[in-house]
Amino acid sequence: MRADDLDHKELLEMDAEGGVIRFAGQRAILLDAVAMGLLRKYLVENFGVTAARTVLTQFGFAHGWRMAEAMLAEFTWDNDEQWRQAGARIHTLGGLFRLEPGSADALSTEGALLTASYEAEQHLLHFGRADAPTCWTICGLISGYLTRTSGKEIFVLEDRCVGDGHANCHLFGRTREEWGDERSSELRFFEAKTLKDCLDVSLHRVTETLKAAERKLREHNRALTLAVPELAEPVLGVVVKSEAMRRIVDLARRVAKVDSTVLITGESGSGKERIARVVHEESTRASGPFIAVNCGAITESLLESELFGHARGAFTGASQDRPGLFEAANRGTLLLDEIGEVTPAMQVKLLRAIQEREIRRVGENKVRKVDVRIIAATNRNLAQCVTDGAFRQDLYYRLKVVELHVPALRDRREDILPLARVLLAGSALWMKRKISGFSPAAADQLLRYAWPGNVRELENAMERAVALAPGTRVEVEDLPEEVRQAPGKPVAIPGQVQPLEDVERDYILSVLELNKGNQTHAARQLKIGTATLYRKLKSYGVGGVVPA
Repeated sequence: MRADDLDHKELLEMDAEGGVIRFAGQRAILLDAVAMGLLRKYLVENFGVTAARTVLTQFGFAHGWRMAEAMLAEFTWDNDEQWRQAGARIHTLGGLFRLEPGSADALSTEGALLTASYEAEQHLLHFGRADAPTCWTICGLISGYLTRTSGKEIFVLEDRCVGDGHANCHLFGRTREEWGDERSSELRFFEAKTLKDCLDVSLHRVTETLKAAERKLREHNRALTLAVPELAEPVLGVVVKSEAMRRIVDLARRVAKVDSTVLITGESGSGKERIARVVHEESTRASGPFIAVNCGAITESLLESELFGHARGAFTGASQDRPGLFEAANRGTLLLDEIGEVTPAMQVKLLRAIQEREIRRVGENKVRKVDVRIIAATNRNLAQCVTDGAFRQDLYYRLKVVELHVPALRDRREDILPLARVLLAGSALWMKRKISGFSPAAADQLLRYAWPGNVRELENAMERAVALAPGTRVEVEDLPEEVRQAPGKPVAIPGQVQPLEDVERDYILSVLELNKGNQTHAARQLKIGTATLYRKLKSYGVGGVVPA
């Protein structure tokens, strides 16, 4: 028997009734090339390139060795050379690659020249062009076959590959001694110990990451407890003291138990994404991904690709298939932030995706089912947008199955100081500074300010205060200028209501300070007599008159 005599019609036996396929006398199975590509992708993403290459190389080696033994058992060869050459022929018939006509085998001085490598094709599909050769399984396969037929260890390596941008794949087979130090680092992929080392490193890396995350969580919880001792345990990272926020969080936790679409409204920076996370973390989807996308920050054409994904060649630069965020959030939650900024054309596509629970990638005809919970957030009045014709009514009602309105920070002043203390503790921990809290004057000024930027502005103010505070507590001078200059507007907080006499005294003294101690000017602004002002100041223990 000669290698050229091999014919796939004779090699392939199919028993339709028995469910058995035999190739070259051995039971075989049909594997989709893309499935093998997905396995490679999974190995690389979960264990790293080194572990993935080791697994695929050694799998290929075992496959090649077994194929050599099967060819020896099934056929009688003219000589060992024909047995060896049959390897390239059988692998070509198996659809793994094609040996270029006239090309020598891998053991020759010129090396073997391959085209149509399924492995290079799959690497390009899932990862794009590589920086190094990618036919790891094929190198292992030919190495195993040649090792069995030649009776000595042969290691096949590439120096050119379709996967790294060349027109074909070029392979050489050499013994360990013949390779020498030239490419000794690549020979380790054939060693079983390498896989164990790779997995040990991966496991160690995961363990250390988990330990670091646990340490960080403990430090954060300790900081929260020290910062706001009067609060019960924060609800999933949300500090709530005001009745308004307690109602919102309670409603969020209740709606989390069902899979309804939720619309979260509120001013920018008020904490809409944090409430969305409460819904996700309290739901049955908590183990799935939570993905947030700012719809207002992406143009319409890019938003469609971002949400639904695109097929290879769908537009300039689309070099490979790419899943969108709907697919990435499968079995989890997708937050569509700033939904009010989406164009009417995009609203139609979103409505269909939410309603039918299916998407179609840009440039593709195939419909894909998705299992994702949608939460939308906006700082706009969507009902008014519907009236004005800027937002689709059907999409509005599809989103507003349950609406959660997050109140502005100025409307829940009981939360200001607890939030400020938590944010201050977090910034102090991050900057490695020992800041114990606020002076009474600084705390009072935080309560007087209106916080138009809501929690986001408060967070930035606390970071600034930690950076600038010279001592161990924040003073008024460490706060942003707009906070320092906030007018002395009386603030009523449950449990901390001041007597009217104290409020009047604080206000009169504030006006007097504003007029640099000039009682005549202060009395005129207060619209009271100078004698009346004098008597009040005397009762406060403040004396002396500054002339007008």
